[in-house]
Amino acid sequence: MTPRHAAFDATDHAMMAHALRLAERGAYTARPNPMVGCIISRDGAIVGAGFHAHTGQPHAEVFALREAGDRARGATAYVTLEPCAHHGRTPPCADALIAAGIGRVVAAMRDPFPQVAGSGFDKLRAAGIEVASGLMEAQARELNRAFLSRIERGRPWLRIKLAASLDGRTAMPDGESKWITGEYARADVQRWRARSGAILTGAGTVLADDPALTARIDAGTPLAPPLRVVLDSRLRTLDRHRVREGDAPTLYLHAPETPVRAGVNAEFAAIPLRDGHLDLAAVLRLLAERGIGEAQVEAGPALSGAFLAGGLADEVLLYVAPILLGETGKPLFAGLGVASMEHRWRLAVVERRRIGADERLRLRGITR
Repeated sequence: MTPRHAAFDATDHAMMAHALRLAERGAYTARPNPMVGCIISRDGAIVGAGFHAHTGQPHAEVFALREAGDRARGATAYVTLEPCAHHGRTPPCADALIAAGIGRVVAAMRDPFPQVAGSGFDKLRAAGIEVASGLMEAQARELNRAFLSRIERGRPWLRIKLAASLDGRTAMPDGESKWITGEYARADVQRWRARSGAILTGAGTVLADDPALTARIDAGTPLAPPLRVVLDSRLRTLDRHRVREGDAPTLYLHAPETPVRAGVNAEFAAIPLRDGHLDLAAVLRLLAERGIGEAQVEAGPALSGAFLAGGLADEVLLYVAPILLGETGKPLFAGLGVASMEHRWRLAVVERRRIGADERLRLRGITR
């Protein structure tokens, strides 16, 4: 059972808010690990701070303890996720907190990872350390929605990225779409790509646009490029080379009976068919097994619509440009089966922001 305290004071809230801001600094680099921040506080003052930046490097608690030194003894550690208690690529953080003489640990949430899952709290309490959890848990869960999706649901957090005109068109009838949005919106997309473990597209998009699907940002630290995933049941797109150029890895997902061409610089994996198409739920399970917690779909209306209609889309990232493309342009989604208002799809706007001349909407709560 997770230990919890009913009340936290203003200092507790301020310190945890600081720890959450620190944790977010690992947004581009911590994956597949969760983003974690840690603050060591003594008598209301911060004596140590740290965050987890890269897999295999020390965790947030270790950096914070190094900075605090002897001042950690008897202090309070604020951590955005339960300290680990197992030996992985790094030693247990719970052991480090105990050895430093920490007097109290406040965690935003319990870690659902099976090798932790409350054992970090148990070890701390067995050492006589006061433990409380649940402070700003909703914010911590939002921060690590990708990690939590992979651990708790066995699939990545899936975001569908789209760019459309005011009349909801994503391309001209012949597929021409460069450029619907302006340069600032296109630069913003790169940041969303960079925080994703994978970028998914379909055969139709590769044949029409020959995209590179790379994340072109300066993260200020070495960035592991997202996996480029092409859903191509018959492997019709292998002559399109841009999706295999550069350092980013590429994975082709195809039907079980499709032969794989030798000498192609990419990975291949067979996916079972469902109703004549690649089973999208199986696609997401495969990605989760590869450690991917967040995936971004950049595809045409058919594949985007299939993810949405299959109940697999967690979020829609929509850039709306102040232009009109007319009724013959391609729609945002296809195959949603809206025959009447009774069957309409509902989405909740969770964020609205101006990006240059365009507007960016983040939408969740997808129901019908």
